[in-house]
Amino acid sequence: MTAPTHHLRRPLTRRLAVELTGTALLLATVVGSGIMAEHLAGGNVAIALLGNTLATGAMLVVLITAFGPMSGAHFNPVVSLVFALKGEITPLTAMAYTVAQIIGAVLGVWLAHAMFGLDIAQTSHKVRTGPAQWLSEGVATFGLILTILAVRQARADAVAVMVGLYITAAYWFTASTSFANPAVTLARSLSDTFAGIRPQDAPLFILAQIAGALAALAVCHWLLQPPAPESISS
Repeated sequence: MTAPTHHLRRPLTRRLAVELTGTALLLATVVGSGIMAEHLAGGNVAIALLGNTLATGAMLVVLITAFGPMSGAHFNPVVSLVFALKGEITPLTAMAYTVAQIIGAVLGVWLAHAMFGLDIAQTSHKVRTGPAQWLSEGVATFGLILTILAVRQARADAVAVMVGLYITAAYWFTASTSFANPAVTLARSLSDTFAGIRPQDAPLFILAQIAGALAALAVCHWLLQPPAPESISS
């Protein structure tokens, strides 16, 4: 998510390892903090969501700051898709990143289950479906991509903090609690915990996320164009 840097000169295998590791840590945080929050909140869903939100937002700041110079810190297939469409990475690299992100996300979920002594292999039964949820995922992903692209242009060194703050806010202003990430969505379908989503609900979440990302890319292509040079009058 960082501005173009030397990370593209690193071997692809190392960048893929970083994307896998970062996404795994992100999902371990999302799912693990959800389990802990639900356990400690005494049935208060708002308190549980707050705990889940703060942990996720904080971890995003850490991961993007630490891993941005190594791989670009995408940790999200739609982020990789956007950068491929912008020509900053190749389609093949975007596909490889996506595979690494999905594998990392699943491993992160399994790690969270193991840390809390739960069954490793699970399937979620948590219903998340309907037009309001799909719209929320489109809006959440639109805002995420808009944040990344706009902040990269305005102040690249602030991307990590701004993304963390955006996701923290989006947990609360979207009905879906802002998955905004296909790898996260797939992995959370494998966790029958606070953060879960039924596998049958995941495909339309992912379609909404892709649509939101493409809409944001189109808007940013127009919105973030540099101003035309002013003509000098004699």
